[in-house]
Amino acid sequence: MDANTKNEIKKTPLFVFFSELMGKKIYDANGNQAGSVLDMIANVNLPYPQVTAVLIRLARDKQVIAVPWREISFTPEQIRLKNERYELLKAYNSGDSRLKETLLDKQVVDTDGAKIRRVNDLQFLVADQALFLVHVDVGFRGLLRRVGLMRLFGFFLHALFDYQLKDRLISWKFIQPVSSPDLLRLTIAQNRLAQLHPADLADIIEELDIHQRSAVFNALDIETAAETLEETDPKVQVSLIEGMSAENASDIIEEMSLSEAADLLGDLPPEKAEGILNEMEDDVAEDMKELLAHPEEVAGGLMTTAYSSFGPARTVSDVLDYIHREQEDLDLIYYTYVVDEHDHILGVVSLRDLLAAAPEEKLSEIMDTRVVSVNIREKKGRIADDFFKYGIMALPVVDDDERLEGVILFKNLLEVVATRLGR
Repeated sequence: MDANTKNEIKKTPLFVFFSELMGKKIYDANGNQAGSVLDMIANVNLPYPQVTAVLIRLARDKQVIAVPWREISFTPEQIRLKNERYELLKAYNSGDSRLKETLLDKQVVDTDGAKIRRVNDLQFLVADQALFLVHVDVGFRGLLRRVGLMRLFGFFLHALFDYQLKDRLISWKFIQPVSSPDLLRLTIAQNRLAQLHPADLADIIEELDIHQRSAVFNALDIETAAETLEETDPKVQVSLIEGMSAENASDIIEEMSLSEAADLLGDLPPEKAEGILNEMEDDVAEDMKELLAHPEEVAGGLMTTAYSSFGPARTVSDVLDYIHREQEDLDLIYYTYVVDEHDHILGVVSLRDLLAAAPEEKLSEIMDTRVVSVNIREKKGRIADDFFKYGIMALPVVDDDERLEGVILFKNLLEVVATRLGR
């Protein structure tokens, strides 16, 4: 919007609903009925889309034409063509869409409320004769307005129950269309979905059908996609990854925590999983294969190998430098394990302990030797009991010789924990 338009909006805000314009008569320059409004055309990828053309059904021969907005004189009361001989729009811009076809009755993401909504009506702001799409109506009132029952239904509600229906409007700046994959091909700076919490994004994706899921998921950058995938139901995870190439899927899965990634790969068909593993970096693929060797129901299948461990003679400074350097690849930062030359656990040091200690102090001087661990074949139920009993955020996993093999994060036991809480 230019400065004059913004000033016009501030001075005389005037709104009109899409349903009030549909079917509205359009007159020619001589005052004769030329046709009626069939649809509006605008670029829905803009922050506040401006109507660029009107789709008209001509009265004389029922032909459908698109007339550029510049050829139209508009007031909420009347729509007129400026000239007797008006310019016809043969094809509108590639970024433009028919609003009725694209948005009405379609699902959109309300990124403010992190919900899937159904669009019942659209609200435009009139400014200097231009129309700007500013709200979508997702309420029952909008639906009644569209079918022409608002006055009748509103009268009965008010007369019988002293209740007045209200519009449920959501600002367009919080709306992300999902009705077409083309609408989701936005840069990440423009994509409002990327601003949502991954757990909210996961809920939204689970509500969509399989084609919409793929469209939304493919619109995310790799890091956001990985975080969202971790929060998504396993069956949905599989359906999303199965529809991707092995190369693209490996890029996303490599950004996930090792334990979550291994669980996902274990749920995929063997050929698909093998193809993804072949696309991964060698060291990551080896870690994945090691985790996949253990059943999901035991400690080995729940653990991650992305943690830090050091000998007792290493200093606090050594550990903090390592965490700072490698933090993006670590699933566990809060605990560092102290081990001997054979990987037997000697103690554990929390991040809090590290920050409170002097840089030159050795781990042997600040470690807690009271370490609780579980065997690599331990079942989920017993592991959840240990989390409850000791109130820790991670549990080390050891083999039959008491060597450290991995660490189980508390979040990987949430399903079992929730069952024990009676939820």
